[in-house]
Amino acid sequence: MTQKLPLTFAVAEMPHTSAVRNGSIRVDGVEGNFLTIHPQIAAFRRMVRDVEFDVCELAPTTYIIARAYGAPFVAPPIFVLRKFHHSGLLVRPDAGIREPKDLEGRKVGVRAYSVTTGAWTRQALMEDLGVDCSKVTWVVDDEEHVTQLKLPSNVEHVPEGSSLYDMIQAGDLAAGFGGNAGVGRTGNPTGGWKEVDVDFPDLLPNAEALEWDYYRRTGVYPMHGTIVVRESVLKENPWVAKAIYEAFDEAKQGWLSKLNSGEANSASDKRYAKLQQLVGNDPLPYGMDANIQTVQALEETAFKQGLTPRRMSLDELFFDPAKV
Repeated sequence: MTQKLPLTFAVAEMPHTSAVRNGSIRVDGVEGNFLTIHPQIAAFRRMVRDVEFDVCELAPTTYIIARAYGAPFVAPPIFVLRKFHHSGLLVRPDAGIREPKDLEGRKVGVRAYSVTTGAWTRQALMEDLGVDCSKVTWVVDDEEHVTQLKLPSNVEHVPEGSSLYDMIQAGDLAAGFGGNAGVGRTGNPTGGWKEVDVDFPDLLPNAEALEWDYYRRTGVYPMHGTIVVRESVLKENPWVAKAIYEAFDEAKQGWLSKLNSGEANSASDKRYAKLQQLVGNDPLPYGMDANIQTVQALEETAFKQGLTPRRMSLDELFFDPAKV
């Protein structure tokens, strides 16, 4: 019997990854050790700093930055989370923010400057809404995953002992990203946190209409979770990328059948079902051909936002299993 290749996986539990994690769908030729790390961003940090896992889910902006600084892992085109980002930036009603351009000269809270939610939202602000994001002060309360990242001069850290939540409640921030990306949590971002309710209005009350129009004009469908594989594994076993891709794709297809039948009906499932009306039957497209425009858009805006020291080519960023 041929011995299987042992690999450690740090990929979050989701309806479309569960079958791989629980072993009902096998990665061909691999003996997988599937770890559960909560929150998943703790795995991000352990991967980019210590390359602790063989296979890991990373935020795509974190991945692009790490790769620009020579990280020894590379991504097959598997994107396990999708979300548009004209929505999710909350403003204090008394801050005088009547339109996006009013953010210029103001302080806005985001967990870390390189957080993918922030990168995609700034892209929308710059490209769609005419905001000069270099004139916004971005206030953070976490360190960046990639230690080599040199932050722009318009990024500052919260005062000692404070948090983004504290600051927006006190009126020291005009706006902040909702949820875990910003003002919707307190506590250590990588050691567990307490989620808190923030009842502030969205910067763009018509965000969904803007998002759908953005997709129709550009074909860009923002991704979040990206699967990366240690380069040394692929160098010695180039077949692994295709095996991983096929396993995760099979798991997604099983979930997609349940989504189409109505069996998958969680809040997340319903969000993806609605997105099918916009992006087509597969709301989580994998593969390079389906994602070139989106990858190029994120790589370009990461450079424009000062997140990467140089431009990155598609071949540097992705290992296409279709070419193996």
